[in-house]
Amino acid sequence: MFDDLDEVRTDLSNRLIRAANDRKAPMHTPAVVTSDVDARVMVLRAFDQKTWTLRFHTDTRAPKVGSIEDDPRMAVLFYDKGAKIQIRAKGRGQILRDTEVTKSAWDNGSNFARRCYLGAGPGTESDAPTSGLPAQFEGIEPSDEDLNPAWDNFAVLLVSLEELDWLYLAHTGHVRAQFRRRGDEWQGRWVSP
Repeated sequence: MFDDLDEVRTDLSNRLIRAANDRKAPMHTPAVVTSDVDARVMVLRAFDQKTWTLRFHTDTRAPKVGSIEDDPRMAVLFYDKGAKIQIRAKGRGQILRDTEVTKSAWDNGSNFARRCYLGAGPGTESDAPTSGLPAQFEGIEPSDEDLNPAWDNFAVLLVSLEELDWLYLAHTGHVRAQFRRRGDEWQGRWVSP
């Protein structure tokens, strides 16, 4: 049973660290919501515990990029069914193109993963079911040289967290805590579920 706010904040942080580093972690693919109330599942690539920043990868041509640049307010929903813990996070998104962070993220990806940025942009209409990939890269890992045009379509989405809502579902009674960021400090409180 969680009964200490510092313990809950540590649990939050540890779950986000694991979600970013373990592709089998239940919170590895949260729902990400932009200010235009559009939601999608994304892969959490990194969590910076010092700055409480989430990192995702995105295609520069995706509609969410324009939404985030117009209004950076975002929400991210994590759920661990086995632990019965839900984390709702709110923050501000930032799209990074051609920066050191973006270059590092690109360099650490596999060619198989980077090939996604070679195809048609997200939401491009098609007459038939399609992956959007050029035919020569369907099921094939492209070379570094083949991927040169894909770099222009790759970006990093950073979400700087400002509010956290942690909910533990228990048959004995649910427990909920909220945290709000004030500068570098987090202020927590217990609330009714």
